[in-house]
Amino acid sequence: MSRIGKKAIVIPDKVKVTVNGQAVKVEGPKGKLSLKLAKGIKAEVKGGEVLVQRPDDSTGARSLHGLTRTLVNNAVFGVTTGWERQLEINGVGFKAEKKGTGFVFTLGYSHQINFVPPAGITVDVQKEGKLILVKGSDKELVGSTASKIRSFRVPDPYKAYGIKYVEETV
Repeated sequence: MSRIGKKAIVIPDKVKVTVNGQAVKVEGPKGKLSLKLAKGIKAEVKGGEVLVQRPDDSTGARSLHGLTRTLVNNAVFGVTTGWERQLEINGVGFKAEKKGTGFVFTLGYSHQINFVPPAGITVDVQKEGKLILVKGSDKELVGSTASKIRSFRVPDPYKAYGIKYVEETV
C-alpha cells in the first residue's frame, strides 16, 4: 500500500465532496473544483472523510494511488484556505501596476507587457509595484499563472534583475 494513498482526507465543516464515478467535485467557501480520477482508482466519502483506493497492485495503479489522493487533498485545501505564490520584482525602474482588469509590467523592455489573469485567480501588487501576490483555489492554475508572470523577465544570475519567487535564491 502507498503510505500517502492510504491516508484518509478529512473533510472540513464547510466543504462538500461528491464522488460520481470517476469525477470528484469539491465545493467550499473559496470556490468549486472538480477533477477526474485516473483509470482504476476509486474514491468514496465515508463519515466525513474521503478514501482513495486502488483495485489491485499493478504498477500503474500503485503509481497513481498516492498522486490521486494528493490531488484530492489539494482541492480540499484550495477551497478552504486557498493557494498563494509570491513574486518579487528586482531592477531599477522595474514595476507592476494595476490597470482596469489587468496589469501592466514595466521590465526594461522597449514596450510594456499587458497581462490579464485567468478566471479564478486574483493578483495583487504591493510594495510600490515590487511584490506580486497570486492567489486562487486551484493549485495548478496558481502555479502556472505565477510561472507565466515570472517568464516575462527571468532573473539574470549576474545582476539579479527580473521577476523571481520570494523564496528563490538567484
